[in-house]
Amino acid sequence: MPETRPAKAAPDASRRSERSRRAIFDAALALVSETGYAKTTIEGIAARAGVGKQTIYRWWPSKAAVLLDAFLDLAARTGETARRNDAHGGEGDSEIPDTGDLAADLKRVLRATVDELTDPAFDGPTRALAAEGVVDPELGARFTEALLEPQLRSYVRRVEAAQAKGDIDPGVDPRVAVELLVGPLHHRWIHRTLPLTHAYADALVDLALRGLAPRP
Repeated sequence: MPETRPAKAAPDASRRSERSRRAIFDAALALVSETGYAKTTIEGIAARAGVGKQTIYRWWPSKAAVLLDAFLDLAARTGETARRNDAHGGEGDSEIPDTGDLAADLKRVLRATVDELTDPAFDGPTRALAAEGVVDPELGARFTEALLEPQLRSYVRRVEAAQAKGDIDPGVDPRVAVELLVGPLHHRWIHRTLPLTHAYADALVDLALRGLAPRP
């Protein structure tokens, strides 16, 4: 009786697609950091990722769309790592902590923002997306809604909690209060006027809270 060989398992198309998608994300982020957004091309991303450029065009309409999804994926993975570290006593939570010390809580999260903005892995892609979002309103709106707004809403909730405890003037618009904190930070980062440091983040918190304090 002839020996029968076990049937070879069919290739897992979803796993192959995920490997290709991950390679494309990694290639896009690396190229933008190394050569800048203007010199990054779909062809370059495809070559770096080891895929055909039609594979990229099948999933995304432009290099800006590729970069946005790559950056959102990076942010999600970084956040997940931070949450795991937090479970073991480290930092990293999507919500701003409420330890009862408002200044310390805000300094902690602003320092983390400084670390992220000055990290080469984030700096190049963030600048590219911020610039492209100015000329591509749809991309800018998606970037804002997917990444910036959730962060700003967490600040707003912390400010509202501080108002309820009497730490911030109840007449202050929480969104305006948040912009007093994060606006100058991003202005210094995007224009590179002066170095972005923890000391600067701390000074912003001290100065903003002085203006936001309850009135007699």
